[in-house]
Amino acid sequence: MKRIAKFYKVSEEQFAADWQEIFGDGGGLSHLHQRYEGIRLPRRATAGSAGYDFFLPCPISLEPGEMAKIPTGIRVQMDEGWVLQIYPRSGLGFKYRLQMNNTVGIIDSDYFFSDNEGHILVKMLNDGREGKRVELAAGMAFAQGIFMEYGITEDDEAEGIRNGGFGSTSGSV
Repeated sequence: MKRIAKFYKVSEEQFAADWQEIFGDGGGLSHLHQRYEGIRLPRRATAGSAGYDFFLPCPISLEPGEMAKIPTGIRVQMDEGWVLQIYPRSGLGFKYRLQMNNTVGIIDSDYFFSDNEGHILVKMLNDGREGKRVELAAGMAFAQGIFMEYGITEDDEAEGIRNGGFGSTSGSV
């Protein structure tokens, strides 16, 4: 196995800023400090697992059709030529049809250096077709990230520099 990446927590200031943007005050600064301290770095459950489990920093409850944007508190530094793909945990998708709003999250190697510290945010959707409310506890594994190597075309001349996420690298066509 190639060792090509390392997970880190974003700064407490970045986590608090993103949390407050998504949830508002959320119980005050001491509450946010406790959430930040409880963040667990992603890890594989077994030696044969391809995916690194991401853990919820807070409980979430989703009625059918509802979405939640989750600030994971995590960033990842990886070698160039690699990408982290984020998927929902298989069991949650199977039992509840819980899925990511954009199907697959793509974390590029240069995202680590963005102004937001490369904070990985995950937007989950209870698609509603099962008609079940989804209740997930803080600390529960809810998504998984898989590192994939990729190539580029022989005539690729990309020179742009990232500063942000969610469409920050797209240009006009």
